[in-house]
Amino acid sequence: LMAAEYIALTGNTNIILCERGVRSFDSATRNVLDLAVVPLLRSLTHLPVIVDPSHGTGLAALVTPMALAGVTAGADGLLVEVHPDPATAASDGQQSLTFEEFGVLMAGLQPVAEAAGRSVPTRVLAAYAS
Repeated sequence: LMAAEYIALTGNTNIILCERGVRSFDSATRNVLDLAVVPLLRSLTHLPVIVDPSHGTGLAALVTPMALAGVTAGADGLLVEVHPDPATAASDGQQSLTFEEFGVLMAGLQPVAEAAGRSVPTRVLAAYAS
């Protein structure tokens, strides 16, 4: 938060906080996505908080469940890596969703957001409607 305050003091108030995981000694995932910081930050600041489950886990299989968990925790948005063919991606392919997987994530967002007392903007839902 001090870094965000420093940036704001220089006149830039377009600040978004992003939880993208912390490095640990566990080699099972790229980072450890600490979703506890989402409600904590929301209680400490007015700044929007987003979650990056792609970098936060490093594994495509974990991106959707952690994205949904991030929304449940109160995230204002998500940063998700998507690639038409993750196996041929120049970088981060192992943590990228395919277009189909991203569609599944998008379809699951609204019910989870509603259960958490939140909503997904209509324009976002319309962009991914079947």
